[in-house]
Amino acid sequence: MASAVGFDMLRGRATWPAEATALGVFGMQSNRREFVLGTAALGAASFGNKDAAAQTPGNGKLRLAIAGLVHGHARGFLNALVKREDVELVGVSEAKAEVLASYGERYSIPADRRFRDTAEMIERAKPDAVAAFGSTFDHADVVEVCAAQRLPVMMEKPLAVSREHAERIRKAAASSGIPVVVNYETTWYRSHGHLWKLVKERQAAGDIRKMVAMDGHSGPREIGVGDEFFEWLTDPVLNGAGALFDFGCYGANLMTWLMDNQRPQAVTARTLTAKPHIYSKVDDEATILLDYPKAQGIVQASWNWPFNRKDFEVYGATGYAHAIGGNTLRVRLAGEREESTPALPELPLAERDAVSYLAAIARGTLKPGGLSSLENNLIATEILVAARESAASGKTVAL
Repeated sequence: MASAVGFDMLRGRATWPAEATALGVFGMQSNRREFVLGTAALGAASFGNKDAAAQTPGNGKLRLAIAGLVHGHARGFLNALVKREDVELVGVSEAKAEVLASYGERYSIPADRRFRDTAEMIERAKPDAVAAFGSTFDHADVVEVCAAQRLPVMMEKPLAVSREHAERIRKAAASSGIPVVVNYETTWYRSHGHLWKLVKERQAAGDIRKMVAMDGHSGPREIGVGDEFFEWLTDPVLNGAGALFDFGCYGANLMTWLMDNQRPQAVTARTLTAKPHIYSKVDDEATILLDYPKAQGIVQASWNWPFNRKDFEVYGATGYAHAIGGNTLRVRLAGEREESTPALPELPLAERDAVSYLAAIARGTLKPGGLSSLENNLIATEILVAARESAASGKTVAL
């Protein structure tokens, strides 16, 4: 290769030569993300709709479509999308007619932009990128449909319900060259951005020894999720498990990130169902232990917390950082008698929410990396599947 990877010191981001993009090297560097080498060989330098001009910044609105509406997070995504002037919703697809009609009316989506089939929607609406809000089981199908048209795709966490589905997604991305990214609410937390800078970039807490992720709420039924969401969220086939997959994925994702995409050596998990009268088919309580060569990870995923929580604690040899939700970070380092709560700077504009991130990727101004990357989430899927196997067998599963 004649060109080399450069670094934009003003933006803290990698700049990639055209040859590298064409060969499939994709990564992103921000104040909290590592460079990531792509797991797939990319088939072309531009992504998405075959009209390359659609990917040029400043060339009009980005054409975005949504595949599936039975995931309750679709509402938050649409709430953000309708406020944007740079992105146009050109189509939505949903097999359930009543769900499609409900969203269509709520967000004033024209009838000619509503579809029952994702492939038909892509053919007729001609989007530049697709956001998937179906069940986790549906992810592999959506990625394969998007790959056939070389469209970037973002799905809600987690990536897949099984190793087989994850492998289908990996192969589709590799053969088509499309970016496949996974959306976690916690990716856009300022607390996690500053934690990365403190623990990884500055290494202010020393080598990581222990990580504890506490994620969940009082339960899907208890917080009032829609029936279409509850139906598949409590189905072990469509969701992969219960709280184990729904909230265990956050810890698996974050710990894989901090461990630089290193697989744990072993996974041990225990699950239970504290409320079988509500959750008769799946677990509502899960604890996962991840063994790394010099660190441990503890993932506490629950539909039984008294309050909503997404908290993440990282303990190093000489200090700790506790992210309490998205806007608070408690830190104590060597030589400090008390913990502090530093001011948290804003994240870069393209990394503050899912709509901005997907738009930047589709336009080619950002490369997938870190928490959202396919590489990370393939490993996170391995962790979740191993945890499910461990909980079923009562034995530790080696990776």
